[in-house]
Formats: sequence, C-alpha cells, structure tokens
Amino acid sequence: MCGIVGFSGKHSAAPILLDGLSKLEYRGYDSAGIAVRDGAADPVVVKAKGRLKILSEKTNGGLAVSGCCGIGHTRWATHGEPSENNAHPHCSEDMNVVGVHNGIIESYQEIKEKLTRKGYHFYSQTDTEALINYVDYYYKKYHMGPIDALAKTMVRIRGSYALAVMFKDYPGEIYVARKDSPMIIGVEDGESYLASDVPAILKYTRNVYYIGNMEMARLSGGDVTFYNLDGDAIEKEPTQIKWDAEAAEKGGYEHFMMKEIHEQPRAVRDTVRSVVKENAIDLSALALTPEFVQALDTVHIVACGSAYHVGVAAQYVLEDLARLRVRVELASEFRYRRPLLREKDLVIVISQSGETADSLAALREAKGQGVKTLGIVNVVGSSIAREADNVFYTLAGPEIAVATTKAYSAQLVACYLLAVEFARLRGQLDEQAYGRLVDDIQQLPEKMERVLQDQERIQWFASKFAAARDIFYLGRGLDYATGLEGSLKMKEISYIHSEAYAAGELKHGTISLIENGTLVVGVLTQSGLYEKMLSNLVEVKSRGAYLMGLTTYGNYSIEDTVDFTVYIPKTDEHFTASLAVIPLQLMGYYVSVAKGLDVDKPRNLAKSVTVE
Repeated sequence: MCGIVGFSGKHSAAPILLDGLSKLEYRGYDSAGIAVRDGAADPVVVKAKGRLKILSEKTNGGLAVSGCCGIGHTRWATHGEPSENNAHPHCSEDMNVVGVHNGIIESYQEIKEKLTRKGYHFYSQTDTEALINYVDYYYKKYHMGPIDALAKTMVRIRGSYALAVMFKDYPGEIYVARKDSPMIIGVEDGESYLASDVPAILKYTRNVYYIGNMEMARLSGGDVTFYNLDGDAIEKEPTQIKWDAEAAEKGGYEHFMMKEIHEQPRAVRDTVRSVVKENAIDLSALALTPEFVQALDTVHIVACGSAYHVGVAAQYVLEDLARLRVRVELASEFRYRRPLLREKDLVIVISQSGETADSLAALREAKGQGVKTLGIVNVVGSSIAREADNVFYTLAGPEIAVATTKAYSAQLVACYLLAVEFARLRGQLDEQAYGRLVDDIQQLPEKMERVLQDQERIQWFASKFAAARDIFYLGRGLDYATGLEGSLKMKEISYIHSEAYAAGELKHGTISLIENGTLVVGVLTQSGLYEKMLSNLVEVKSRGAYLMGLTTYGNYSIEDTVDFTVYIPKTDEHFTASLAVIPLQLMGYYVSVAKGLDVDKPRNLAKSVTVE
C-alpha cells in the first residue's frame, strides 16, 4: 500500500517529489523519504518517521535538497516497525544503488541469507533493503548495465513490486520495474515523472504511459524507454488522461471498492452521530414510541444480498439484548410465502439504494397487512424511504462499487443502535450496561481504522490463493453471519466458488468437500464458542485444509492450529462483526486484483437490482 514517486528533469526534484507524495499519502503514513541526486554527486537521502509533513518540515518543503533527479516514498509498514531506519529509500552499503519499492518481496529472507554469505550487511528489517542489495549484487557480479541487472533480479525473486532505483554510475537517470503493483510514467516538456497513481503527477502532465507487468523502463529528462524481461526495447503509446467525474471521485485509490473500504470508519461514525446525543441513543426521529417498542412481539428483517447478511447479524444482537423474537427473510421469498404478520410486529426493510425491487415489494406486502414498517436506507428520497412508515438513514454517502462495503457497515451499526435502544426500553439493560454498550459503539470507527492497518499482510496472504477453486468460511453465532458476508465478497468479485457454513453443520455433509490445500477461513470472535470453533478447525485441518483464523487480540493459542491469523481489536462481542468483516472484504478485493478482474464492476452484477 506504499506510494512511490520519481522525477528527472530541469527543475528542482525535491519539491515535486513531496508534492507527489502528498497525493499518495492515503497509501501509507508510517514514514516517508526522498533521495535526490545533484549531477554525479552521491544521492542525498532524507527520511522521517510519521506523516509526510514531518519530512516536508525536515527539508524546508524540499528547498533544502538540491538536485534535479530523485525518488520518493510514503510507507505503510509491513516488514519492520515504523521507524526512520526502516523508511524508504533504501541504499546498498556503498550507495551504488538507492531505491524505493511498493509491494511485498516474499523471498526476502532467502535473499538476505544469500547476500549475507556474500559479505552484505543489513541495517533495516525491510524486504526492500534486501531487494536493493540484490540489484546491486547482480549489477556488480556480471558487470552489466542497470536494465540487465534489474531483469536478472526480477526472474529470481518472488513477490510484487513497483520498484524505482538510481545507480551511482548513471546520474540523472531513474530505472523502474513492475510486477503486480501499480505504476505510471508521465512525460512533459523534457521532464519525466513516475508515480503509483495518476493524481501524484496530474499537476504536471496528462500524458502518461502504463508500464506493463514484468516490464522495465529508463527515465532521463523527457526521454523514456521501455524494456521487456529480455532487455529488448519495446514501443508504447502515451495515453492522455481525461478525468471524468466518476474517476475523480476515487480520491487516488485504484478502485472505488478500496476507497469505500477505507471510508467505513467515517460512514459508521457519521451514522452513529446522527442518533447518539450525549452518550444516549435518540430514536425520536423514527417515530417509534417507547410504548410501541415495549409491546413489540416479533421483528421481521427483510433484505437481499449483503443487506440480508446484516439482518442475520442483527437477529443475534436483537434477540440477545432486547429479548425479542426476530425473523430474517430474503425479500425475494417474503411475499410469496404469504407471511403471517400481526399488529404488534415490526417489519424492517434494509436496502442501500432504497430501490431494490424485491425489498420494495416486501415493504408493500407488510403495509398491505397493516403492519408498521421501518426502512434502513442510504438514499434520501428513495422509494423505500418514501413508502416506509419510518426511516433510519445511514450516512455512508455515495457507494459506487457494486460490492458493498461501507453501506453494509453503516447498516450494521444502525441495527446495533436499534438493538441497544430497544433493550433499554424493554427493561433488559440497566443504566450502566446501556452506557457501556453505547460507548463501545462509538469506539468502533477507531477500531476499524486499526483493522485497516493490517491490509498489507492480508494482501500477501490473498495473493497465495488467487488460483483457488473453492474457499469455505466457518463460524458459529454472529461469526456465521460474518462468514456469510465474507463469502459473498469473495464470490462476487473474484468469481471463486465460496460458501459459508455454520461450523456445527460440518459433520452433516459439508466436510466431504474439504480436500488437500482447500482454504478454510474460520471466524472466532465469540468467547463462549471459541473452543468449539477451534475443534471444528482441527477437524477440517485433519482432512487437509489450509486454515486462516480471524479472531480477537489475546487468542494467541489459535496459532497452534491455523496457518495464518488475522487479529481484530476487542469490543463488546455483540459488535465484533463490524471489525471482523473488514479483513474478509480485503481478502475478496485482493484476490480479485491478483486475478486482474474488474473489481468495481464484476460480471453480471449491478449496484441496484431494480427488477425481480
């Protein structure tokens, strides 16, 4: 998730590099650094831990660093803690090669061991330093030029990279290589630019080249030459960037889905603040009187797709906290079942767009039977919002990607708020317990941001399973609901067959589907079900499954059983789904990216299903 930039031209490089990095800081802000060359002099390397502004202050906005050729980096830490020592750029011991890198080098430990035997020394904990030294090694061993040294390195490493390096013997030049990680190159008025994404260089040029996978390039002033892995020069035509409104809204992210995954903390925070006043939930705008809530008999939650999975999670929370009967039903089945609804029932219809045909039909069926209805929708003035008796607006903002993320999270927290307030009104919570639950809900956005910091590890793990045929998700209770959504994310954007199962059902046929190497994702956030879930994972492991465990911090014994673990912060166990779903969203996203698919617009799907 790191961001890289580069510049070679007539102007001072450092201010341009810092400006470009400011457009990429969303990709990481653990540290930042630049390396600038002034003619044949050794590069001046300046690094700083923390946000980009620290580096900017350290270099007086770049004015303190002379030279017209340079590279820069903003880091999200993966290998090695956030520190100035681990910050990019990284250099070989004699400053022969200096470089920046976005991606993950899976074989870096093997490289370090090999180079250590060859007399190399390492000062950081990063995979990038090993990569830079590997380039240096081949450059010196075979007395070859930069392109050949890069090519030789590329065929001997495992991982993903957008790599930009400068060689001591080639002043004014930048050499780049790419595999899987994004990189674009721009040219304008005798100067050249490189970056992880267009916004970083759009200020300077709209003429860009897209460097292909396993390709290299040489930048020198306004000259750019592209090479294949054999070192042969290849021709490329520039593309003129013509931004439309939709593309501009990506905010520098490669896909809307990733942007919206990162917008989830804000969406949840805004939704919570819309009804929580002075640490108390205020549902007066919904016109659900205390008398009505107290007299409730059954809540029917009706929805489609991801919204249905919100309903499954809400069922557990509402029943446990408010001691209410809850039924969750697919909107497409609801009205054809001729549902038996009673006067003291409430029908909750959940829909992001508020236009989902099946959900709208279910709403009308409920109203036709004279039952009170509540819409949980994201779009003001939508059909469901207009026709429901009461509306709880989620404040996710526009959601462009077909696979929902932030709308799902906003709907989920809306259901938590309903459950807690219903529980209070029905006498199931004392003042202290109520206050604690409201406080835990308000802390969810911050904890979601912490979960997002683990995305590089998830990217690395996801890349290993891009060719998977089947993936299974196991959970019990609320974790089963989370597994349903994780499985949907995987199948709808990666086109991999995936299924979610209640773990207790394994012995009733499901376990026959497990083969050697089958990925099984176990969700274990409910303490009362942890040991049972662990036993279920042992069962599938004995049949050859490869296990990913998703649990809360503190459950470190899971590492004795599973092959890869993702931890989420602790919260009240009724609310863990809000945190646990994020790694599963990222899994689906990164598998799709690794397969080269259209993440935002998966085949055969649309954002709003307005026909039956």
